[in-house]
Amino acid sequence: MEVALQAIGLVILAFVISIPCGYIRQNYSKYSFMWFLLIHLPIPFIVLLRVKAGLNWHFIPFTLAGSIAGQIFGGALSRRKKQNGKAA
Repeated sequence: MEVALQAIGLVILAFVISIPCGYIRQNYSKYSFMWFLLIHLPIPFIVLLRVKAGLNWHFIPFTLAGSIAGQIFGGALSRRKKQNGKAA
């Protein structure tokens, strides 16, 4: 049960860590250096947290899904803010 709680917490943390990167990423053109950097920037932190939590490689797909969801959510927040006429 403790491993499940750690895994859920890590996925949520991966989601939260990735939101700001997805938000900022919307300001750069697709496939630019900064665009790639902002996509990959949270990964070392998530890996470090996974290793410190003692979770093995089987949890990588879940943390990756959390990170991708955070990127998408952050990007959607940025686009919504721009659509409402506010400066990003």
